[in-house]
Amino acid sequence: MSLTGASEEDMLRQASEAAKRDSVQMAELRADKLAFVTDAERVARLGHAVRTRLQGKPLLLTFRSKAEGGDKTLDAHTYSALYRQWLDAGFADLIDIEMQAGEAVVRPLIACAHQRNTRVILSYHDFATTPSLADILSRLQQQDAQGADILKIALMPHSPADVTRLLDASWQMRQQTDKPMLIMAMGDTGKITRMSGELFGSNLTFASLGEASAPGQIASDELAQFLEALRQ
Repeated sequence: MSLTGASEEDMLRQASEAAKRDSVQMAELRADKLAFVTDAERVARLGHAVRTRLQGKPLLLTFRSKAEGGDKTLDAHTYSALYRQWLDAGFADLIDIEMQAGEAVVRPLIACAHQRNTRVILSYHDFATTPSLADILSRLQQQDAQGADILKIALMPHSPADVTRLLDASWQMRQQTDKPMLIMAMGDTGKITRMSGELFGSNLTFASLGEASAPGQIASDELAQFLEALRQ
């Protein structure tokens, strides 16, 4: 689930709630939601406090750019510098890097994270459409080749055919890599991928606890019940 509060108090309250829920296995701190996001030390202090509130559950740190559905835009230098400072602070178990930041940003940040024993989700989001099967596979293959620990792609479907194409890409990519994948179609049409993605090779999904951080997210308790029923 994503911690999407606009203040320290909101983030900490959400983290405490996440710690109580068995349905929540990991929490994401969405740094782009914070008005003070460019104050790296303040974000780091909050990150350490959130980590404490999570009581051992892993913490994912994400700055989601406005181009990929987030709240703010940073230039490449600031984006990279902030992540390096946050990595030095050592409060995150994983970070999310947007592959559209470009290889000149992505590869050094992945190396920096790995030097600090932090895992990397390399992500791609398209809130407008679902690309071709070849394009989806190409992006996942690029993420794999660039050294990501977890491959992520989230797309917007406009028909069931878009959903089945994404699931096909997920299954094909599963034959090419053992790395965990986080593959979703967004919106109401794509909800089925959040519930059944693991049947097609996806290992992770996002759920909500209060405000959703992306269209189509399902409440964590409801999703956990569905997944348990599906596995049985």
